[in-house]
Amino acid sequence: MAFFQLFLSVLVAAAAVTGVPPSRRAMPSGWSLHRRAEPDTLLPLKFSLAQSNVHNLEAFLLDIADPRSPKYGKHWSPAQVAQTFRPSEETVDTVRSWAMNDGGIPVHNIKLSGNGDVLALNVTVAQAERLLGAEYHVYSHSADGSETVGCHEGYTLPEHVAKHVDFVWPTIHFDGPSLSRRDTPLSGNSRFGRVTGAPKIPVEDVTALAAEGCDTAVTLDCLRGLYNFDFTPVSGDQNSVAVAEFGANVYRPADLDMFFQMYRPDQLGHIPTLISVEGGNPNSSGDLGESSLDIELVMGLLGPQQNLSLYEVSQTRSTQVSTDELLAALDASYCEASGVSNQGITDCGNKPSTNVISISYHFNPDIVDPAISPVVQRQCTEMGKLSLTGITFIASSGDGGVAYSQSHECLLSNGTLRAGNPVGSFVGQLPASCPFVTAVGATSVAPGNSVNDTEVATTDFPSGAGFSNNFPRPAWQDAQVTNYLENFAPDYDASIFNRSGRAYPDVAANGWPLIIAENGNFVRSGGTSASAPIFAAVIAAVNDARIAQGKSPVGFINPALYSASFADAFNDVMIGTNPGCQTEGFVAAPGWDPVGGLGTPNFPKLLAAFLALP
Repeated sequence: MAFFQLFLSVLVAAAAVTGVPPSRRAMPSGWSLHRRAEPDTLLPLKFSLAQSNVHNLEAFLLDIADPRSPKYGKHWSPAQVAQTFRPSEETVDTVRSWAMNDGGIPVHNIKLSGNGDVLALNVTVAQAERLLGAEYHVYSHSADGSETVGCHEGYTLPEHVAKHVDFVWPTIHFDGPSLSRRDTPLSGNSRFGRVTGAPKIPVEDVTALAAEGCDTAVTLDCLRGLYNFDFTPVSGDQNSVAVAEFGANVYRPADLDMFFQMYRPDQLGHIPTLISVEGGNPNSSGDLGESSLDIELVMGLLGPQQNLSLYEVSQTRSTQVSTDELLAALDASYCEASGVSNQGITDCGNKPSTNVISISYHFNPDIVDPAISPVVQRQCTEMGKLSLTGITFIASSGDGGVAYSQSHECLLSNGTLRAGNPVGSFVGQLPASCPFVTAVGATSVAPGNSVNDTEVATTDFPSGAGFSNNFPRPAWQDAQVTNYLENFAPDYDASIFNRSGRAYPDVAANGWPLIIAENGNFVRSGGTSASAPIFAAVIAAVNDARIAQGKSPVGFINPALYSASFADAFNDVMIGTNPGCQTEGFVAAPGWDPVGGLGTPNFPKLLAAFLALP
C-alpha cells in the first residue's frame, strides 16, 4: 500500500492568529537563521479572512444528511455554498481599517480577492513588522541552499482583529517565498514524501490461488462473499465515482487487463476516465502500486456498467501542494485562499466533481501545531463545504495503528514527533480524522476462517485509528464513542489521546491480503488504502440504486451510518487491536470501536437502509 505524506510549508500555510505570540520557537529541521530581512524588501502579506457561518457548517450538513431531517438529500448548489460562507462586510472592514489606521497602509496597497476571503497587503518588511509585532528573518535550507522569509518566533494581532482572521501568510512557516526587491516576482518551493504500508508479496502461480481460502488470498469473489455484494449498476452516466491519485503514482493499462483477464473479463480493455489536475498524466513514469490497487478494486467490483473517474493530481510547480490542488480543481474560490493563491494552481473549479471520491493517502499528522492546525482546518472545512453539494469523501485510516503513518511517529512529551514507535502520545492522520470524511479501517479473514465468518482487525500491519486533536467529536457519533470510552477503552493516561476528539475509523473493509496485478505480476497487497476504494465501490452502488429510484446521491454519509436506522447494516468487528507508541493501542469491542469502526458493510442491509431514506 502506498501512502502520500504532504509536508505543510509556509508557501501553502500560515499561522493561527490566536496561538502564535512571539516566543522562542524551534525552527523546522534543516533550516537555519541566515540574517534579518532588510526593512525595505517587498513582502506581500495575505490575511485569510474568517468565513461566515463556518460554525454552522455541521448544522447545515446535518440538515441534508441526518436521516431524520425532512431535507435529507437536498444538496446545495455551489453558488449557494459560496454565498453562505463568504466573509462578512464587517470582517473585511475591520481588517482593512486596522491595516490603514494602525498600520498606515495606503488603501491602494490593500486588495480584496474576488471571492472576498483574502485581504492582500502590498507592504515592506518594516511595515509588516510594525503591523504584526514580529521580526522577519531570512532562513537558509541546509540541503539545497534555498532561502525563505518568515518570523519563526511568532506574531500578534489585536483581539478585535484576530477574531476576523484565520491566519496570516507568510509568518511562522517555511519553504515559502523567496525575498525580492520591490516589483520583483516571488518564487518558492515545497516538499512532499511518500511511504509504503502493508507487505507486498509476489504470487508465483496465480492459478493455484483458486485452491486457497480468503484468509490467504483475497480476490473479488472473496469481497463479494464477505459483504454480500451482488450488484449490477443500472444508472450509467448519471452516477459517478472516482479515485484520487497524487504525484508519481500511476498505472499501466496492461496491468489492468492482466487483472481483469483473471477476475473480471468483461472489463478487458477498459480504463478509468482521466480527470487531469495540473497536468497529471497516469501514463508517465512512477510507482504503480497504489493506482493499480485502487483502480482494479473499484472497476473489478462495479463492472463495466459503472464508469470510474481518475483524478490524477500532478505538480507543475514546486510551490504546489496536492491536497489544495484537488480541492481547488473542484472549487474555484479555494484557489484564492491564503496559502493556496500563491501556489500557482491553474485548475480552479474547472474539473467535474463526482458523487464519491476515494483517497488512499495521508496528508498530515493530526497534532495541534500552528504550522499545521490552521491549514488542515481550512482543508477539512473545504471538504465539508463540498460535501454540501453531494460529494462523499472516503479516506483510508492509515497503516500505523495509533501512531502516525508507517514510520510510526508518536508525540513526545516535549511536543515533537519522533518516528520508530517511541513511547508517546497517539497521533492521528488527516484527512481521515476530518469529521466530513468517512474513514475506513482494515480487516482480514482470520486464519482458517471463510467469508461466512466475521473478519478481525489486521495483524500484518496495524490499522490506523484514533481521536483527533484538531476536530471535536461531532454529535452524530457521540453516543457510540461515549459507549466505547466508558466501557471498553484501555485505561491510558489522559495525555495519551484526546478523549473529546473526532473518533475514527467510521467503518472498515478488507485490507489484506488482496490479489492485484502490478508491473506485470500478481502480488498480495493491501492496507487501508485498499479498504477505502472497496468501501467507495459499495457507496457508489448505493448511489446507483438511489438514482435509479429518482433519488439523490447520498453525499455526506457519516450521520446516517451512526444512526439507529443503520444499526444492522454492518458486520461488527470484535477481535483485534491496533498497536503503536509502545502500547497495544485500542481493542475491538461490541459496537463502534477505534479499530474497525462500526464494522464492515453488509451490503443488502446497507442498501435497504439508504433506499428507505427520501
